Amino acid sequence: MSRMDAFRNRVGGFAFGGDYNPEQWDPAVWREDVRLMREAGVNVVSLGVFAWASLEPEPGTYEFGWMDEIMDLLHENGISVNLATPTAAPPVWLTQLHPEVFPVMADGERFGFGNRLHYDPSSPIYREYAAAITTKLAERYSFHPALAMWHISNEYGPTAYNEAASVNFRRWLRRRYGDLETLNEAWTTRFWSQRYTDWDQIEVPHIPRTWMNPSRRLDFKRFTSDALLECYIAERDIVRSFRDDIPVLTNFMRFYKHADYWKWAPEEDAVALDIYPNPADADSHVSAAFQFDLFRSLKGGQPWLLMEQAASAVSQWQLNIVKEPGRMRLGSLQALSRASDSVMFFQWRASRGGQERFHSAMLPHSGPDSRTFREIVDLGRELKLLAPAAGTTSRAEIAVLFDWDGWWGLEETAGIPRSDFGYADTVMRHYTPLWEGHHPVDVVSSASSLEGYKVLVVPNAYLIDDEGVRRITEFARDGGTVIMSFFSGVVDECNRVRPDGYPGAFRELIGAKIDEYWPARPHEVFAVEFADGRRATSTWWRDDLHLETGKALATYADGLLAGRAAVVDNRFGAGRVVYFATLLEEAAFGAELLAAVEAAGVRSPFPGVPAHVECSVRGDEADEYVFLLNHSGERAESVPFPGEGTDLLTGERVSGAVELAPLGAAVIRRARA
Repeated sequence: MSRMDAFRNRVGGFAFGGDYNPEQWDPAVWREDVRLMREAGVNVVSLGVFAWASLEPEPGTYEFGWMDEIMDLLHENGISVNLATPTAAPPVWLTQLHPEVFPVMADGERFGFGNRLHYDPSSPIYREYAAAITTKLAERYSFHPALAMWHISNEYGPTAYNEAASVNFRRWLRRRYGDLETLNEAWTTRFWSQRYTDWDQIEVPHIPRTWMNPSRRLDFKRFTSDALLECYIAERDIVRSFRDDIPVLTNFMRFYKHADYWKWAPEEDAVALDIYPNPADADSHVSAAFQFDLFRSLKGGQPWLLMEQAASAVSQWQLNIVKEPGRMRLGSLQALSRASDSVMFFQWRASRGGQERFHSAMLPHSGPDSRTFREIVDLGRELKLLAPAAGTTSRAEIAVLFDWDGWWGLEETAGIPRSDFGYADTVMRHYTPLWEGHHPVDVVSSASSLEGYKVLVVPNAYLIDDEGVRRITEFARDGGTVIMSFFSGVVDECNRVRPDGYPGAFRELIGAKIDEYWPARPHEVFAVEFADGRRATSTWWRDDLHLETGKALATYADGLLAGRAAVVDNRFGAGRVVYFATLLEEAAFGAELLAAVEAAGVRSPFPGVPAHVECSVRGDEADEYVFLLNHSGERAESVPFPGEGTDLLTGERVSGAVELAPLGAAVIRRARA
């Protein structure tokens, strides 16, 4: 039995709860908290996330009495603990004793005390103190009966430019390149006379007066992710040395650029996500769906954990909108529909003070008679009804490439034809038509296996290594359909332009050569005409593209590139490549993308269902659990449902069609065909 299987068995299905910070409250409040947790159906709380100063108020002086008491109280009431190492927020005594642990920012200014993540991850002093508190916690609580999971630190993220970071960066570069000659070649250091003759000459890339060597900047992003990962692994290995049969993980964030989660995921028993979709953004649930698909994919389709979300409003934006009644429930079910095995919140009880005093909580300032708490109680009841779905996952025939190296290359280095690319935005532009068409989607990296997929979507893969090129090329040659957008395959893993013209990696694949990249002027719009006579517009970008083996699906109808291909269809081996050489208007782009998916033999499992009703399936060898989620404020009547089954939320039999209330949901269990 895996560690996560044991965890699911312990909690009886889905984990339900949130961050609990009893150190903020008088012990008289604790018993009332636990009573209300039981009323709500809470079975897990994350404990100690920011408690370093409460656990170690002075160097080497530990106060565990309060933690002992709350751990015992939770266990007595059947509530398990996800125990955190508190190393995301070093106490003030540490920063006063050793101010060098503060991270130095890119502009040379030192980060001050009063926030969190105020440490240089390369600092040996920080790592020493972090290891010490982690060891003390593991010694004391590894076999406490309440302990169900270890939560290492919290939302890893600081980027530091300290001398310790420079020392660690040089070590990292030695491991990567071996010798200076190889590094100089990779970084093209003869340009602008940047050649290094001694390792000690290399420092972290503080902000220069003009521009930065793009290869150096790229490697620094890789190094930063790895330095943070070293901190996680060090603490993970400490707790594992005491007990090896429970899960160990940390919590990730939505579209977070500073850590390559593809490299982190194998080091964890499950990946966990903190996500706060903005209720003011009408499409935030689509972006959330992509994140959920990504997190399911990070460990090869294994269930993941929703570690934090908001019960209602947050406190980090300029305008913090409440979640209307039903929205919290719908977002929670959406995470479950895409293979989360938990619904967790920040936090259990709303704080009276501090930065997040107005951040909503499961138990808000208005108490147990509040709307939010009553919705939490109802959700806890429903999660018990859905328990059979825990541990199941999803299958897809479509993969979308999402790669941190490509993200860093596109956004973190200057000197490209236009410097306002938004990688997350372009990925969502490719994902949204698939979501609206109710297509199951996996997310892959350039190192992922593509076996079993029929379609691979490649959004703006500017930087890709040779192995990634080989995988994509072989996928198409073996019969797969590749849907690719402009400015892909341009540079290698060192951020060097590939030889033999654009797009160096994919010229044969797309069946065309690109003479020049033509970024559009502000407000410039182009007419595009398809082979069947349909017309559309495009903007932002054009390739000056010359067909070789490819054929034009659409051409520019005006301007200096009139008659040149805007969309290319190339038969490659046993497969097909559809290449977009410009930024088509969304409707036309979505239609062409879905047409290519259908031509590849991939059919939506939910034809005829309106786009605002999200359809997702998770299951095992015996059963499927079909989630139908109405994201509209209007009733959805006669929503087609193929087959028949039982709605676990109501106990009613379903056959042929379903009716959904505004923001309503159905979770239908049916036998796998």
